[in-house]
Amino acid sequence: MGSFTDYLENKLLDHVFGGGDYSRPATVYIALSTTTITDAGGNMTEPSGNNYSRVSVTNNPTNWPAASGGAKANGTAFTFPTASGSWGQVIDFAIMDHITAGTNMLGYGTLTTPKTIDSGDTASFAIGDLDITLT
Repeated sequence: MGSFTDYLENKLLDHVFGGGDYSRPATVYIALSTTTITDAGGNMTEPSGNNYSRVSVTNNPTNWPAASGGAKANGTAFTFPTASGSWGQVIDFAIMDHITAGTNMLGYGTLTTPKTIDSGDTASFAIGDLDITLT
């Protein structure tokens, strides 16, 4: 289960209440982290090398069906490239607004069960498994 980062919370508050308009990105990127991500969007450590890359997701209603009850989940599976070596133990995920590091984190969450990704493994989020909520 995940939530918005401070960055996105502030953008949406400004958008709704008298600030600048926020334009959602046309594509978002799913990232994995071997460290616990903070609400401010810090402390993210992505795997490096071994065929790791963020997953590109078109930001549309097929990939992200309508929210219900203050929650939104993925409508299609999000699958990472097959690891060619160890990525370490993955414990968190993040939704970013760009493919490369140093960009804005929109949301994040902790995996229900941490997973060690070794050579030959293919990490993925099945339909409905990547949940973002507003609380």
